[in-house]
Amino acid sequence: MTEPTTDRMGVAEVHRRIVELTGVGRYEEALALIASDVVDHRGGVSGDHYGLDAWKDKWEHMDDGFRDVSVTIEQNLSSNEFSVNRYTIRGTLVASGRRYEVTGIDMVRIRDGKLAEHWALIDAAGMRHQLGLGGSA
Repeated sequence: MTEPTTDRMGVAEVHRRIVELTGVGRYEEALALIASDVVDHRGGVSGDHYGLDAWKDKWEHMDDGFRDVSVTIEQNLSSNEFSVNRYTIRGTLVASGRRYEVTGIDMVRIRDGKLAEHWALIDAAGMRHQLGLGGSA
């Protein structure tokens, strides 16, 4: 069976496909589903990040200090050009061997079959707590 092309995929399918591809390290294929002028609304002190180079950098450092990282999409809702995933992320902190499992939510806007904007929230306090790094659950 051939993979659907981005012009035939719905917004939820594009979103799901990017998560799947990055989960198995197929970053170049995932980048093909992201608009060149993408905006990653990361918030906090890092603010917004722009363009494909910002995505490449994020993916290159996403697992720094961790192993066995996985993302499971628990639920997806989509409407018009937006898709929202509620997911569980799991992994192990290499330095201590401690594992974590937390919930996250991300929302994307798809334009012309490609991810154009991204917002995400993760239970960072719960993650720090489970890893023994301070913070409360």
